[in-house]
Amino acid sequence: MTRWNDPEIAAGILESYKSWAVVGCSNDPSRPSHGVATFLQRRGYEVVCINPNYDSCIEGLPCYPDLLSVEETIEVVDIFRKPELAEPHIEEAIEIGAKAVWMQLGVINEKAAQRASDAGLQVVMDRCPRIDLS
Repeated sequence: MTRWNDPEIAAGILESYKSWAVVGCSNDPSRPSHGVATFLQRRGYEVVCINPNYDSCIEGLPCYPDLLSVEETIEVVDIFRKPELAEPHIEEAIEIGAKAVWMQLGVINEKAAQRASDAGLQVVMDRCPRIDLS
């Protein structure tokens, strides 16, 4: 287990926060981001889709180009991007006042995780909320 892969922190985030932005959400049902976003929504979480390539995403929800375009409160920013592309989303998460960032399985970026932690956000890296909730 790495510093950012603590199951207790992950469980705390899943229990405490109900508003999630899924960055890199796909409107393709075969993509993992689509499956996780749909799963979270069906489990009672408020889900906001972030992907500049789509107008809508899961179940007709609007898809926003970035976190700064969202008016609703976002507590958790769930990142489905290549690890080297995570940092700008961390900066946006800090700017919007998110409480936590969650980098999906395989999204490992120590610098981004440290930046989020230094800004006071809870951080989970290389985990999947769908797996943790199953």
